[in-house]
Amino acid sequence: MKYQPFSRTLIATALVLTVSGVQAASQAPVAGENGMVVTAQHLATHVGVDVLKAGGNAVDAAVAVGYALAVVYPAAGNLGGGGFMTVQLADGRKTFLDFREKAPLAATADMYLDKAGNVVEGLSAKGHLAVGVPGTVSGMELALSKYGTLKRAQVIAPAIKLAENGFALEQGDIDLLHTATGEFEKDKDLRAIFLHNGQPLQVGQKLVQKDLAKTLKEISAKGSDGFYKGWVAKALVDSSQAGKGIITQADLDKYKTRELAPIECDYRGYHVVSAPPPSSGGVVICQIMNILEGYPMADLGYHSAQGLHYQIEAMRHAYVDRNSYLGDPDFVKNPIEHLLDKNYATKLRDAIEPNKAGDSQAIKPGVAPHEGNNTTHYSIVDKWLVDLAVLQIS
Repeated sequence: MKYQPFSRTLIATALVLTVSGVQAASQAPVAGENGMVVTAQHLATHVGVDVLKAGGNAVDAAVAVGYALAVVYPAAGNLGGGGFMTVQLADGRKTFLDFREKAPLAATADMYLDKAGNVVEGLSAKGHLAVGVPGTVSGMELALSKYGTLKRAQVIAPAIKLAENGFALEQGDIDLLHTATGEFEKDKDLRAIFLHNGQPLQVGQKLVQKDLAKTLKEISAKGSDGFYKGWVAKALVDSSQAGKGIITQADLDKYKTRELAPIECDYRGYHVVSAPPPSSGGVVICQIMNILEGYPMADLGYHSAQGLHYQIEAMRHAYVDRNSYLGDPDFVKNPIEHLLDKNYATKLRDAIEPNKAGDSQAIKPGVAPHEGNNTTHYSIVDKWLVDLAVLQIS
């Protein structure tokens, strides 16, 4: 994880992220007087800091970082995917932008099943049929137009430069790219970009993405229309159709970012503002903290065996509920009030044995899921305390 303070004084610490299966080491707190940018890629971090230094607010910086990550962090940064943005403004207003991918209009409930009703392995995860309608550009454009202060061209310019001129790869970049070498080899377009003479890229070599630069320039000039209409949209639809996907121009025309109220909760005097469904993050975080609030965590000590036991068990219960009850509010009635009720947390706490690990299989229904490396989070705060607590791109 890369930290970049704007100056000194404001103390901020970042979550330890798991990237490419390697857990980042904990670092000492970093100070900054006029802002803070935390991302998983150092070049994207510097892009965000430069925007803050140029007078932009945290939303301006977040949009600039989002486009930059599409270039320098291809495992999760994207133009063809989606994400969430949680925003707290300096005047106290809070909002949440949902710009995750959506199912194409032609999607059906059994599209990933064979004639016998069995799941076809890999069909929902790889190939054109697995692709949702992209939301990233829509989300970034709404955020910038409604809550940003700078011009689109200014915040996208760094990403265009990184794509057109390329950037020197460091070991972390290489480690991430090498996880997908097998996939790159199967596709001629991917081979041309992410391999060098058919071989994996190495430290010090440049990753140049001319076509991505062209797309970014079109977005810079035309906003959402530069992606969801015109030649970029046609190329996207043509590619989908050629690969037996189902995305059409009608899907792109219909896509809209939605704005929702964040999840809020309190923990030992701290007020938490986080992501609501369709993200499960805010509910899970608040539920975990509600359970832990009943334990003397400070007395147990940071990373103590007993403290970690309670944390793990609280997470175990919260993730079972996450897998069982939470979904897209367009299709599912999420029992948020019940899940975040302090009395419910007490019942869960009573079910935790203080000296014995729980069994996820026995806590019905559900088992904590495995999360891959195709999602990244970044956080930004500016001198006006326009704080993007979490921005998730996947």
